[in-house]
Amino acid sequence: MHWFKTAFQIKGSVLVAIYPRVIFCGIFGVFISVLYYFKLPVSQPILASVIPSIVLGLLLVFRTNTAYDRFWEGRKSWGSMVNNVRNLARQIWVSVDEITPEDKKDKISALYSLVAFAVTTKLHLRGETVNGELEGLISPSRLIKLQTMNHPPLEVAFWIGDYLQHQYNRDCLNTYQLISIQELLNHLVDNLGACERILKTPMPLAYAIHLKQLLLLYCILLPFQLVESLGWFTGVITSLISFTLFGIEAIGLEIENPFGYDANDLPLDKICHTMKRNIDDLISLTPSARSRI
Repeated sequence: MHWFKTAFQIKGSVLVAIYPRVIFCGIFGVFISVLYYFKLPVSQPILASVIPSIVLGLLLVFRTNTAYDRFWEGRKSWGSMVNNVRNLARQIWVSVDEITPEDKKDKISALYSLVAFAVTTKLHLRGETVNGELEGLISPSRLIKLQTMNHPPLEVAFWIGDYLQHQYNRDCLNTYQLISIQELLNHLVDNLGACERILKTPMPLAYAIHLKQLLLLYCILLPFQLVESLGWFTGVITSLISFTLFGIEAIGLEIENPFGYDANDLPLDKICHTMKRNIDDLISLTPSARSRI
């Protein structure tokens, strides 16, 4: 039952995006059937050689594979970001010495700044402004500051780096610890850059235009090839074939930018919530609990 439920599921599919083109091709196929019924010379099987199916198939496969590479690279970048946040949080929580009572509060603030980096990265990739999602992660003054910044994630990374340097100057971190933690912070910024590269490198326009032109031409010529053999079923078969071809092309378009809100995009909200829970769990550990571990 689950298989059939998934097969007929509308949410997350590309049916909504392609059905106008599919209906158009079906109606055009019926129109060609009517012309053929009235003995007009519309049957042209030779048109099958105009656009070889293998050429169109290779173009569609390349389009889909390229889009999935972008999707998978985005997922790897966010997976790496989760790991880097965990490692950074663990090293800061364990390595930074607490000399005064305020040191623990500053340390907790630094850990939540790591989550703030992930949240601002998510908002940045979606083209959204800094909002209430950051409340509780950074101070109100810093939240106001971020709202005026052109690149909030970099500002948050700067705050984390500044905190680490300050702790080093206070002898709460040694040189080796500082270098190790700063390297993880650099990896975090690298993850941001990888996501920006995906976002700001669209599919070449010429390729996208040419593929759409070939798809349209193929589906328009298809009824002329099929009408002699299929008669009144030409429209139905044309719709099915166009559904397949337009669907593959639409899937590539759907997943090439994986940072939005669509059902096929990466679950960035859940990923950020996971980071927040990890930080909460880490902060709940007492020094005695850590020593027993």
